[in-house]
Amino acid sequence: MTTLSLNFLKFQMNKKITIFFLALIFLSNCSFDNKTGIWSGDESEKRRISELEKKQKETISTDIIFSSDKIYKVDKNLVKKINLSQPIKNFSWETHSLNNQNFIGNLYLSGSKNRFLKKKIGKNKHSTSKISSSPLIYNNNIFLADNNGTIFKVDKNGSVNWKVNIYKKIYKKVYKNLTFSIYKNKIFVADNIGFVYALNPDNGKLVWIKNHGIPFKSRIKVSKDKIVLINQDNRLLCFDIKDGSVIWDVRSIESFIKSQNFLSVAITEQGDVLTSNSTGELFKVSILNGQMYWSINTLESMLAHATDFFKSSDIVIDNNNIIFSTQSSTFSYNLEEGYANWQTEISSVGAPIINQNYIFLVTENGYFSILEKDTGKIVSSTNIFKVLKKKKQATKVTGFIMGSGKIYTVTLNGYLIISSASTGKVENFKKIGDSITSSPVINDGKIFVYTMDSKLLGFN
Repeated sequence: MTTLSLNFLKFQMNKKITIFFLALIFLSNCSFDNKTGIWSGDESEKRRISELEKKQKETISTDIIFSSDKIYKVDKNLVKKINLSQPIKNFSWETHSLNNQNFIGNLYLSGSKNRFLKKKIGKNKHSTSKISSSPLIYNNNIFLADNNGTIFKVDKNGSVNWKVNIYKKIYKKVYKNLTFSIYKNKIFVADNIGFVYALNPDNGKLVWIKNHGIPFKSRIKVSKDKIVLINQDNRLLCFDIKDGSVIWDVRSIESFIKSQNFLSVAITEQGDVLTSNSTGELFKVSILNGQMYWSINTLESMLAHATDFFKSSDIVIDNNNIIFSTQSSTFSYNLEEGYANWQTEISSVGAPIINQNYIFLVTENGYFSILEKDTGKIVSSTNIFKVLKKKKQATKVTGFIMGSGKIYTVTLNGYLIISSASTGKVENFKKIGDSITSSPVINDGKIFVYTMDSKLLGFN
């Protein structure tokens, strides 16, 4: 071998060694986490997280109950008994409000006298938490998340199969509000930091992750191999389920006030997206390409509440109608054309429940009300807080569901109040937890509640 050839080989070897050590230094500086696959973030990301922490600490408290003057406070007795359809037994709960239409209806529930499950799962350390996602149920397992961002898979006895937290140290002090949905054997997750990611439900392993840099403010919905979300800047975004890349982006007017309230997304079986943003704009777009069919400003009749945080219940799709609530009113709109069917000055804290010719809802200040579906006329209204001791009535409703013809309502101070959907009257109540910030779910004849102090409760 010639001297020239030897020198060339030495040069190539030194070059490879140099590249190897440079790579090690680069990986070390970037703090790559082999467990989760997340980088610790550059300086701009650290500044963004620091600003997010600051904003969370400065968030105006939403514990002030019923600050608005225009709050529904009317008792109205039901003059005739309501006929309900037979309850339906469901064996899974794979997305928020049961399905993409947020149509829950009358689900089969064997009862609620027997508590068969009480298990502490997770650590909700952040006092800023006001709302949280309800558990999901898939293949006889329960999936839930605490406000530290840890996702758990547990069986129906409360035993943890796996837990995973994808967040690095720079996100430790940030309160995480996760929303998740199960689709085609993947768990798709979005948060209030800007991450969208997918997990394997069998073992919790990360499939992919994207940091889009702006907090998401809506419940996640997945349909037609697409993920749909609204971010903090009122942009309706569609992502590919394969890798989280953006497919389309619909922009609207930004809201000055950023609240903790989730915004609603619903998707028809045909693939049309219905959503409301934080400026009160309701619009319908195609999930295929983001083409807008129509948009309506629902705040025109709510100018008295312009200084309040905008709140919206889940949008419920019922055949050719859209039904939902804002702070003070419940609306019905035509799905195809977007014109208003009716408006009634009463609000719902969660997804209005539709059965037969009636709408069942519970206001934040504790009025269980029944409306005619075609007209919006209130046929019954009962203050269910009256069954509580007077000092316990200073609370608010955080969720409700219909089980075998009864409305099960949970409150911020930990009560479960059971009312008859046929008569409108309270039948029973009991203290079940310290504080509840998510709506109950029903599965296989059982009702599950996840409390603010990280306890998973099950009743039948």
